[in-house]
Amino acid sequence: MNTKGLLDQLFKQGADLLAGNTSHASSGKNDNSGGVSGFLAGRGGAALGGGALGLLLGSKKGRKMGGKILTYGGLAALGVVAYKAYGNWQKQQGSKVSQAEPQTVDRLPAPQAEQHCHAILRAIIGAAKADGHIDDRERDLIDNEVARLTSDGALLHWFDAELKKPLDPTEIASSATTPEMAAEMYLASVLVVDEENFMERSYLTELARQLKLEPALKAELEQQARHASG
Repeated sequence: MNTKGLLDQLFKQGADLLAGNTSHASSGKNDNSGGVSGFLAGRGGAALGGGALGLLLGSKKGRKMGGKILTYGGLAALGVVAYKAYGNWQKQQGSKVSQAEPQTVDRLPAPQAEQHCHAILRAIIGAAKADGHIDDRERDLIDNEVARLTSDGALLHWFDAELKKPLDPTEIASSATTPEMAAEMYLASVLVVDEENFMERSYLTELARQLKLEPALKAELEQQARHASG
């Protein structure tokens, strides 16, 4: 599966969303998704103009998500921010933890980067579901939008299955096979959730626990996320 390609496309949609560019969602160009464009236009225009990402996040979160990360490089920038947070945490811990260079998604060869991307996308989908706003109708719309971005049948099947699963932070966290992957998943989730929403904040707390993030690393990731969203 080419999860990295899909994730790059979603980040690009997010950048368009932040810029208020809805042309790709409303022009009908290459639109094989039935009534999606009309639905987007009727649900707040620019707020949901980010296509699949806008639908996943909803208008409030869609306007907010990781402004600098989306604007200055998307997926690669996410890795850079995770690298900085992880490195800062290592320095704080001194000799208590390994000082090896963090292996974040931006610094890995393709096979390992793909595994990281898979975990990051799973985290984004989970965080988007945390407020319970994605109903069956929206799932269909998201599926159609994602189908416009990739023709990878296995990836489309996986994406649909992830959307339909009951939200389970334990299962999502099980994708993290390295500490850096756990950091990237949590960072992506922090950028997606609305921390003023009790359900989403509670989900984030439980995800951090299941990812077994050290409190100091969790705090560093949250600080970097705040800077990235500025």
